[in-house]
Amino acid sequence: MEVIRDPSPWTELPRGGVVSIGNFDGVHRGHQQLLRDAVARARELGTAALAVTFWPHPEKVLRPEAGMKLLATREQKLQLLSLAGLDAVVELSFTKELASTPAERFARDFLFGRLRPREVYLGRNFRFGHGRQGDVAFLEELGRELGFAVQGMEPIHDAKGPISSTRVREVVAAGLVEEAATLLGRFYAVDGKVSVGQRMGRRLGFPTLNLEPENELLPGRGVYITTCFLPSFSRFFPGVTNVGVRPTLYTNHRLMVETHLLDFTADLYREPVRLYFLARLRDEQRFAGVPELVAQVRADIASARAFFANTPPSEAMLVRP
Repeated sequence: MEVIRDPSPWTELPRGGVVSIGNFDGVHRGHQQLLRDAVARARELGTAALAVTFWPHPEKVLRPEAGMKLLATREQKLQLLSLAGLDAVVELSFTKELASTPAERFARDFLFGRLRPREVYLGRNFRFGHGRQGDVAFLEELGRELGFAVQGMEPIHDAKGPISSTRVREVVAAGLVEEAATLLGRFYAVDGKVSVGQRMGRRLGFPTLNLEPENELLPGRGVYITTCFLPSFSRFFPGVTNVGVRPTLYTNHRLMVETHLLDFTADLYREPVRLYFLARLRDEQRFAGVPELVAQVRADIASARAFFANTPPSEAMLVRP
């Protein structure tokens, strides 16, 4: 998949394709369906399938005080878009200047003028342009004038309602990683590098991998069954992960992501890894002392071993970096 960032007026762009437009944070099941439909239509027409997306997310520019945390890093998002089968992604820098551009000017000058789409796919709830004036109805009217078709996709629903990036953020922040997996169609994953810790886990008999997360959004404080992909080994390793502040051992400690890999001892410092959250075991808690903490960690490890013995994670839900 070709990635074209901030094309200049002289950059040659794919023309005559099927174009999807969206922020695509998390590339959840709703996004995936839209992209599958667009890619299938492009193959039917014998043309290119491409997506137009934005970085940073518009909320980061327009409402920074809201503190929205993204579901995916820039690299994760592009990888997930690539897995959807797109031929190209055009990534535009979202600035206040772009935000102030009237929807009609953006659609005429860039969308039609530069890409000449045969068809355009977008979610029914997606808006663009100054004052969020650009929507499906707007593009349908413009398409009739300029000669391109528009497909507006309704949100996908499950038993609890529509699937959206906002909803996925809420369940991840609450630590509901199993529900997040059903909404994403894959396990929620955090990328990062292994950092040097205080070796407290090793002293307690449970050496840990300390992650410097690149993702903005971490699952809520608690203990999780996880699996970790180590590129240097090119394989997955099961483990137990604590996201929290280690209240039994420290006071006012910063939030940490610590993973004990089962039956693994190699040195991984500064290596990049991807950590997948499979299931939540329990809340983080303060114990009366170290013996109680150690006993609970042993119980958590036993629970993880039972999980992997009985319900190993599906390869289809694990997206390798």
